[in-house]
Amino acid sequence: MKKQLFAIIFLLGGFTASAQKIPYTNCEKCWLPDSLGNHRVVLSYTGSSAAIVVADIPWRRRDANPQDKRIILVDAKTNKKITNVYVNDITREKGKITFEPTSGTGTYYVYYMPYKNEGRSNYPRGVYLKPEKTASNEWMQKVSNYDAVTGVTVKAFQSIDAFNSFYPMEVIATKAETNALIGKNEKEDFLVFPEDRLNAIRMTKDLPQRWIELGPQNKYTGVAARGENFAFQLGVYALQNIENVKVTFSNLTSPAGKIIPASALFCINTGGTTYDAKPLTKTVNVAQGDIQALWCGVDVPVSALPSIYTGKATILADGKAAKVITISIKVNSKILKDGGVNEPYKMTRLGWLNSTMAQENTVIAPYTPLKVDGNTISLLGRKVEVNKDGFPKQVQTYFTPEMTEYAATPNNLLTEGIHFHFINADGKKINLKSQGVQFNKKEAGTVQWTAVNANDSLQMDVSASLEFDGFMAYTVKVKALQDVSLKEINMHIPLKKDFAKYMMGLGQKGGDRPENFEWKWDVAHKNQDGAWVGNVNGGLQYSLRDEKYVRPLNTNFYLQKPLILPSSWGNDNKGGIKIAFDGKAVLVNNYSGERNLKKGEELYYNFTLLITPFHTINTDFQWATRFYHAYKPIDTIKAAGASLINIHHATAINPTINYPFIAWHKMKAYDDSAHSAGLKVKIYNTIRELSNHAYETFALRSLGHEIYSPGKGGGFSWLQEHVGDDYIAAWFVPEIKDAAIINSGMNRWHNYYVEGMNWLTQNVGIDGIYLDDVAFDRVTMKRVKRVLIKDGHPGIIDLHSANQYNKSDGFNNSANLYMEHFPYLNRLWFGEYFDYEKNDPDFFLTEVSGIPFGLMGEMLQGGGNKWRGMVYGMTNRMPWSDGADPRPIWKAWDNFGMKGTKMIGYWVNDNPVKTDKTKVLATVYKKAGAAMVSIASWEDADTDFKLTIDWKKLGIDPAKATITAPEIKSFQPAKTFGLNDRIPVEKGKGWLLIIK
Repeated sequence: MKKQLFAIIFLLGGFTASAQKIPYTNCEKCWLPDSLGNHRVVLSYTGSSAAIVVADIPWRRRDANPQDKRIILVDAKTNKKITNVYVNDITREKGKITFEPTSGTGTYYVYYMPYKNEGRSNYPRGVYLKPEKTASNEWMQKVSNYDAVTGVTVKAFQSIDAFNSFYPMEVIATKAETNALIGKNEKEDFLVFPEDRLNAIRMTKDLPQRWIELGPQNKYTGVAARGENFAFQLGVYALQNIENVKVTFSNLTSPAGKIIPASALFCINTGGTTYDAKPLTKTVNVAQGDIQALWCGVDVPVSALPSIYTGKATILADGKAAKVITISIKVNSKILKDGGVNEPYKMTRLGWLNSTMAQENTVIAPYTPLKVDGNTISLLGRKVEVNKDGFPKQVQTYFTPEMTEYAATPNNLLTEGIHFHFINADGKKINLKSQGVQFNKKEAGTVQWTAVNANDSLQMDVSASLEFDGFMAYTVKVKALQDVSLKEINMHIPLKKDFAKYMMGLGQKGGDRPENFEWKWDVAHKNQDGAWVGNVNGGLQYSLRDEKYVRPLNTNFYLQKPLILPSSWGNDNKGGIKIAFDGKAVLVNNYSGERNLKKGEELYYNFTLLITPFHTINTDFQWATRFYHAYKPIDTIKAAGASLINIHHATAINPTINYPFIAWHKMKAYDDSAHSAGLKVKIYNTIRELSNHAYETFALRSLGHEIYSPGKGGGFSWLQEHVGDDYIAAWFVPEIKDAAIINSGMNRWHNYYVEGMNWLTQNVGIDGIYLDDVAFDRVTMKRVKRVLIKDGHPGIIDLHSANQYNKSDGFNNSANLYMEHFPYLNRLWFGEYFDYEKNDPDFFLTEVSGIPFGLMGEMLQGGGNKWRGMVYGMTNRMPWSDGADPRPIWKAWDNFGMKGTKMIGYWVNDNPVKTDKTKVLATVYKKAGAAMVSIASWEDADTDFKLTIDWKKLGIDPAKATITAPEIKSFQPAKTFGLNDRIPVEKGKGWLLIIK
């Protein structure tokens, strides 16, 4: 007869929470997690190696389906895997494991969540290993008939490090414990578990064992410093469905009658302030059996005298009895003038989520205050005349084609005003009478106006604004005053031919505008809703918007949160865009197709405009500011000739992605050393994804999908084990196990981001930021720029983008996508997946160089093309391969003396130096008595060319002139040419010639 096998194991109460004594420990670098997982059970065995051991392990796991994950046993003495193992009765609460103790008495490790990473190293998929049978048949026969037992004890639950530990907030209560708790409180609608700020509530479906031990409470007690931004949690466990959960606070009062006002207390889960400074009210519903963390805070005044301050937090839900929690805060004598934000692990920065820092639309240099004269608004380098219907009658720019100075006479961009057409079912135009434009705000940073246009069947209300950088936003409400059938509602942008030379967007690669262009909406697949059309010294970008417009995700994730099809412009995909010649104009016709409107029905034909360029180009900044894009010793960088250091993430002083607060002491020391050596330092910090090492991770998770996007979960093991599900796994750094999660778009994390940038500028001394694509809008960009340049800091911003023209990004152009940010950038680095060999010159000009927008840039992919790059003043960044090393060109700049030169690009019609070959282009860098001429070939084969020089415009006497090519390593040999020589040029290469 088979005998029941059991272990002699005493766990001091088994699953009775109050008696559980098994410790949770961490063992830093004790094993390789990628093969064995992040967690193990430490078993201690006393007995013979010939015995069969049974271990009952009360592991209380939060992961689903643990029976589907492999168990690996390792003999600690030999560090070898034990093969004779039998696993059965595996649940989330416990597991029974039978094994052969190969070394007899000693320690054995049970690895219970082993995984392997699949896919790309930076986008891994942690796949948990399936159970396997390794035991021999002979041993299994012994197991089934064995009638002797030996003793084994569970000594510890161990994690690879503290960051991976489940203790204490992810150690689950058993079903029996949970049912017992519910039974004791069956008349309650919900229970409240106050929790310390350092024990972030992580689970939403399981109670932590800790709460079973402590039980629900009606009091929270904490200790805070004077001036501290003190955080605490109220964990709500729903015994019934509860809706519209709110928290209200009373004053906190000391025995002496001193008060911390209720206004100093807040709950980030129920309300706050949006990223664009609007009041935010959040609806919090908690389903039966779920847990909701309510993260609360009290901003203790510096003036608060040391004492115990007591008050009430009342938790309300629709139709349910309120819960009143006594809040008792002992305020000690310590004073924190900064609120304690230099210790973010204490959750002192939660109030940053509701920050309004830098929201006032003050003018940012180099821009100038807006001026209104009649219906004309002037701004830096541009003017807008507003028609009586509220739309631009004329848009002017004052930039020369060289983009280095302002012209005396303006460039008119329009042949006539921008206007709408309403066509009835019979094909006849419906005329609306304008009541005139009314300006209702005239401030230095923003001018706003309205206009009403109507007849007996339709009314069009126009509300618009122009900001100091050239951004215009239009809200256009079309209302049917009676039933009306329409063949068309469209908006015409009639551009002068000279200012419609180039186009970018709507599926069109940057370059020459097509003669006839047509486009249709396809928001499910394409991040396209407008385009830029213009020339180097004047153009318009426009975007057609839904009234419920939400900025989509970008950088590989567009398809997971695409554009909303505007019900007006899109009109069930009847709408579209045509661009073609119409008389003297290049007409941009934005049409929406036929439709019937019922009386009272409203449509919003909203759109935005950007007037380009934004300012002149700063060539001297380009020549003098030389980037070193790596974390290296200061002396090494200075010796390389660089002047500005970009510190990427995954470095010692900026280890985690988009959360540069972990090693800020080291970062400050490095910045201070760089400043002493005359160098500037910028750091990688953007919004799109956020490191899992962010101290606020679970506070942000408690906000639902406000901060993090919904998704399928997965990714690196830590995310699966601790975040659980419903997220999008993003960039991962294998060396430091930094796993990011995708942000949801426009949300309150942007408020935190602005505060964080301000803190880094003021306390760490950063000189700017390096943006790796951008997942925020211009509202946040302006705020960031303001805090970066505050108090005289340089506030340098450069933007890197991988080519967005692909399926995952919705086939957009990087320059078109990010143009609203260009007014605040100092340099572009449009590198990855940009082909520097196969594209024509005007692609470089419009989509890569930044010149039509007042910027300059650098190259990246494959080192770029150094000869073609110099036509636009572009080189590479240090450090790269020898073939892309910019130092030889930097030396040539210094030898020539580039500071103060005037850049005259090949795109300037009266460029004083040209070639006789259409595809061999010349850009001149001119100064008194000399010029550096950059030559680059786009010819299909090796060729030669002759220079055509307007000596008078060049300001050089040809009788005394020489043309030389200085030796530049890996670029060109030293050479002297005669004024009339034909100069050979290899395919895809060029020259840097000195004429003097």
